Amino acid sequence: MLGFAYARPGSEGMERIPEPELMNEVAQAKAYAEADFSEPHTQFVMLFQEKFPGLRLTGTVLDLGCGPADVSRRFAQAYPQCRIHGIDGAANMLQLGREANKQSHLAQRIDLFEVQLPCQALPLARYDTVISNSLLHHLHNPLVLWRSLHQFAAAGAPVFIMDLRRPASPQVAQALVDTYAANEPAVLRNDFLASLHAAFTPEEIMLQLTLSQLNNLQVETVSDRHLIIYGYMS
Repeated sequence: MLGFAYARPGSEGMERIPEPELMNEVAQAKAYAEADFSEPHTQFVMLFQEKFPGLRLTGTVLDLGCGPADVSRRFAQAYPQCRIHGIDGAANMLQLGREANKQSHLAQRIDLFEVQLPCQALPLARYDTVISNSLLHHLHNPLVLWRSLHQFAAAGAPVFIMDLRRPASPQVAQALVDTYAANEPAVLRNDFLASLHAAFTPEEIMLQLTLSQLNNLQVETVSDRHLIIYGYMS
């Protein structure tokens, strides 16, 4: 895996420890759906707007690993002329998302599908825009995400992916949990810590993009715990 599952021998920083690909326990899904992710999820939309200024989105957006669809809803509100197809492998997450979509009066514009990558087909053959938030670190094989871009993104489609980045040490990871999730339920704090250990470094992602022939996508660190990958499909 060329250092995807773990840091390469002799490399600096803590090694990667993969976590389960799906977050589908009822308590886990409920805690995630009820948590306050307004700051990073709002930042997701703002960063998309910053990296694609003046972009007028129409057609259908694919949200990979949408979970309870909070990012999908924020994206739909920011870009009212698009539709969104959100996919996720966790049925409990999707059910919470559908309920929230109805409450937000967005159910007519956001369709959620239970699909786990890799997959052979989606409701549309190609999508006009592809977004993803916090899916990459869940994948045991990260190339699954990049192959899915080749498979489902239309030529010239904007791509925007936001994810955690792996801290330099377990101590730094714990400090991030203490800073940003101190008041959250234990299940969420534990998941956040596991996700930080499972995340990739910018250097690892750049290597993944090279191997996947996606050199037109850029990697940028945007906070003490987040990075983004963005650009247009060739």
